[in-house]
Amino acid sequence: MNQQKIEAMRAGGKIMAEIFKELRDYTQPGMTGKEVDKWVEKKILSYGAGIAYYEPEVNFPGSICISVNDELIHGIPKDIPFEEGDKISYDLVIKYHGYYVDSAFTMILGKPTAAQKHLLSYTESALYEGIEQVKPGAKLGDIGFAVEKVLKKGKLGVIREYVGHGIGEKMHMPPEVPNYGKKGQGLVLQPGDTICIEPMSSLGKPDTVVVEDDDGWTVCLRDGSLGCHCEHTVLVTEDGYEIITQL
Repeated sequence: MNQQKIEAMRAGGKIMAEIFKELRDYTQPGMTGKEVDKWVEKKILSYGAGIAYYEPEVNFPGSICISVNDELIHGIPKDIPFEEGDKISYDLVIKYHGYYVDSAFTMILGKPTAAQKHLLSYTESALYEGIEQVKPGAKLGDIGFAVEKVLKKGKLGVIREYVGHGIGEKMHMPPEVPNYGKKGQGLVLQPGDTICIEPMSSLGKPDTVVVEDDDGWTVCLRDGSLGCHCEHTVLVTEDGYEIITQL
């Protein structure tokens, strides 16, 4: 195991979790994505961490991805005020002491509808069911199978075009970690591996479309249904797993 990498990612993960904890409370109706973006930027810098999305090879127009309602992932922070009942997905990558961590969560502003509760509940359950499969000797197909099984049980759309990934020295590294798969197939996990498990789901069909007039970043659901995105950075330990990006 690369102990330097693990300690840096643990520290970065705690910073991420602290920012997300505050961000849940900070987000209010009437606020805009651009206001949130500036707040997140200041928070990241206050911890002495780096804003990964600003790096030249990424060049994203914001410090955090903010995807509202039918936007699934990679939403650009906008000047449009949030409204009561909006679904908001936040996705953030930070760099700390040379290593990256990545996490995402989805929230509802105000009181959620039954459908919104269902979407978030099953997608979050899928995330943790996927994480539960992580241990030395497990295969990536075990994770994908577990995630897909929960999403299908909830009758949610399973997004296939976008997947989880390895992380550490870079933001996105091999291997790909799909949210679908077959048990016993795929790469074998080893102690010290760090991966991002990130279920993405929809209340409708799983087909997506990239909004080209939005700098080609924002990914929306083609049928206009609500999407959900949850993610943690996970370390493979000697006997199981450790969720790096939670308090």
